[in-house]
Amino acid sequence: MTPEQFIQQLEADRTLAVVRAPSITDAADLCRALADGGIRSVELTFTTPDALKHVQRAAETAADHGAAVGIGTVLTADQARAAIDAGAKFLVTPGIRPEVAAVAVAAGIPFSLGAMTPTEVAQALDLGSGVVKIFPARQLGPAYLKDLQGPYPGIRFLPSGGIDASNAKSYLDAGAAAVCCGTSVVPPAAVAAGNWADIAARAAAFTGTLK
Repeated sequence: MTPEQFIQQLEADRTLAVVRAPSITDAADLCRALADGGIRSVELTFTTPDALKHVQRAAETAADHGAAVGIGTVLTADQARAAIDAGAKFLVTPGIRPEVAAVAVAAGIPFSLGAMTPTEVAQALDLGSGVVKIFPARQLGPAYLKDLQGPYPGIRFLPSGGIDASNAKSYLDAGAAAVCCGTSVVPPAAVAAGNWADIAARAAAFTGTLK
């Protein structure tokens, strides 16, 4: 997946699922459930035990479930390289991480750096982040994205944190390219229990609010 293809998929689905869970029974089944609900970009995170193993499992079965699986909470160059080696299709950071960006650029892998302030947005762009993650979005809300569109017209923003079915559309209306969905769609307990029917239903309900 090229950076542009990643952006196109995000803009088509209008969302990316962020999975944080104490365990994942089967990453392939998890991805299939989310894709069935209309979410084809899935971010596993380094805060989940055995994250690299789960990324590898999801990557090896991608032809079956149809989701692009990346990894988030990437903080170091070593983590970035390990994620890419495991088959991650994209990388996401919670803040500005120049060494992670350098690894991703060298590998031609899409990545999204986390930012909050206008200065951090500029830094993310300078480092090559095609989509800038605004985190934590809940602190300032959708209006903040509108404000950022002034000095940064046309920039693709990906707000994350505190977004659910009740407010997701307002972020998109404020100019977000897509929104991150988290525990409201992929509750940690449901992921750990392998309750894929529940997750597929939650994903479908969430994407239905984004139209």
